[in-house]
Amino acid sequence: MLNHIVLMGRLTRDPELRYTGSNIPVASFRLAVDRDFQPKDGGDRQADFIDVVAWRQTGEFVSKYFTKGSMAVVSGRLQMRDWTDRDGNKRTSAEVVADNVYFGESRRRDDGDASRQEYSAPRGNRDSGFSGAVAKTGAFQELDDADGELPF
Repeated sequence: MLNHIVLMGRLTRDPELRYTGSNIPVASFRLAVDRDFQPKDGGDRQADFIDVVAWRQTGEFVSKYFTKGSMAVVSGRLQMRDWTDRDGNKRTSAEVVADNVYFGESRRRDDGDASRQEYSAPRGNRDSGFSGAVAKTGAFQELDDADGELPF
């Protein structure tokens, strides 16, 4: 049997971290996951709102690093939970029990421009493995092909 689910969406609220009676951390949150298709009438794309539960270190990680609006990738299993409401009616809820939660986007820049994300090269000796003007100036070096030989 296989029960594995992977979702990518935005948190609809900050995660809620609680502890069980035996001091085990558990975080709960809801993901808004866009559907892959748009309605035929050209309306807005619809989203599903999916409850997620993360236990132990995963729950602590989510509560520490994710907030409302954060993009998250959740890998886990789908679980059905039976419960009784205040009126004594039997209810069933579907939720995802997260095994892993990953960042769905890189950190935003401090200037508030969320549409642009900046990536940089690793620090250290930037011109290791390169020679000539390319490594030092970032420009291409013109090749002199007077002898007709390839430079490599």
